[in-house]
Amino acid sequence: MATMAPDRPANPVSAPGLTMGHLALHYGKPEEGPLASRLLQVMGLVETQVLPLPNGNFYRFVANREHYARGDGIVYLSCLPEPQARLIEAIHQALHVGTDHEDDAVKGYRAMMAQDFEASFHFGFLVPTLEELEALVQALRELEASDPAFKGRIHVGMNRARRGDAEVDVRLDASPVFGNAARYAYGSAGVQVFVETDLVRAGQLGENMVFEFDYIFPDRASHILSVVEL
Repeated sequence: MATMAPDRPANPVSAPGLTMGHLALHYGKPEEGPLASRLLQVMGLVETQVLPLPNGNFYRFVANREHYARGDGIVYLSCLPEPQARLIEAIHQALHVGTDHEDDAVKGYRAMMAQDFEASFHFGFLVPTLEELEALVQALRELEASDPAFKGRIHVGMNRARRGDAEVDVRLDASPVFGNAARYAYGSAGVQVFVETDLVRAGQLGENMVFEFDYIFPDRASHILSVVEL
C-alpha cells in the first residue's frame, strides 16, 4: 500500500531550505586516481579541479555546470587515507573476505546486494532525459568492453518502471537499454541505472561504490522518487 508524502512540511519556515552540498569519495590506490576521475566524467560529472598530492590526486567535480562556482552539487574524490585502508584490510582479514572461509555475514551481505542494488550505501543522480540515460549505459558498456583499464571494473544493472502506465510501457519496451530489463523499481513512472565499480571504494567492506542514475517520466504525480511501492 502506497503512502503519499505531503507536498510541504507541516510547519514551513521562511528561511531557504537545505541543498545537497557535497559528497566525499575515495579511490583505492594513488595510480587509480585518473581512472576513477575519468569514470566520473563519463558518468556526467564535471571536473573543476585536480590538485596533485604525494599520496594521489585530489579532485573536485560538480553535478553540472550550473553548480560550477557554488557550494552545492559537489563531489570530492581523493585517495583512500592510509589509516582507513589499514582498517579495511583488518576487516577483510578477520572475516576472511574473498577466501574459501569467508564469514557467513559477508556471504549474506553479498547475497543481499545481488538481489537489490539499493540495499546498502549508494548515491543517486537525476538525469534530465531518458535518451541521456540510455546513452550513458551504452557508453559505460562500451568503456568496459573496449578499454582494458576498465575491464571487469564496471558493473551496470537497472530497474525499469513497474508496468501499468501504457505510455511508459511502450517507450521502455522499445528502449535499447530497458527493453530487456527483468528487474522492476519500487514504484512507477521512472527507471534506475546502477553503476557498481571498485575504482571508488565505499560500503561496509570498503570494496566498491554504487552510483544510481534515475529518470522520471514527466507529468506524473506519483513516481519512484515521490513514493515507494511494495
